[in-house]
Amino acid sequence: MPKNTLNFKKMFSGIVEKTAKAKKIERDGDSLRVCIRLPRGFRLKLGESVLVDGICSTVEGKTDDGFAVYYMPETLRKTTFSQISDSHLFNLERCLTLGSLIGGHLIDGHVDTTAKFMSIVGEQEAKLLKFEIGEKFTKYIIYKGSIAVNGVSLTVVSVGKDFFSVSLVPYTLTHTNLGELKVGEKVNIEVDLIAKYLEKLIK
Repeated sequence: MPKNTLNFKKMFSGIVEKTAKAKKIERDGDSLRVCIRLPRGFRLKLGESVLVDGICSTVEGKTDDGFAVYYMPETLRKTTFSQISDSHLFNLERCLTLGSLIGGHLIDGHVDTTAKFMSIVGEQEAKLLKFEIGEKFTKYIIYKGSIAVNGVSLTVVSVGKDFFSVSLVPYTLTHTNLGELKVGEKVNIEVDLIAKYLEKLIK
């Protein structure tokens, strides 16, 4: 197999390739199966991993115009998908390969927690978005560090005891679901992977 087609082990960069809405959402007790419309030019194989709103998901079914993913109870407890609606717009990114340009930062698709969207303020063409997050997670968030919000790699512009803010350019607002956020809505958060490894090593 050519080296430029080899996959990292379920790694992503937080650069959203496409967005899409669900064809069908099926709830099975505390689990969830979602069939998502397949965007034009977005090729997936059965068993392949894809980042859906920051969640590493396995393609378990595929049709000409859609693909299906399944979420366990643990995933629903840790993410926004416990309250997902039929009208939700999903951020999608395929796995990195050895030949991929890493335009964001390394993301493994294991959501740490959720955060609540608090406000949006214009700053020339950019928009500053502020999120409320549990205090125990802010130790992993640093000024000018990286954070994944719904699978989007963003740079932190401020951080406090129980909040952080990021600045988004117009392209990100129009090409991801972050431009559709409403105040009070929750998002999936993955803090910087390196920070978590450093904490483990220090302990």
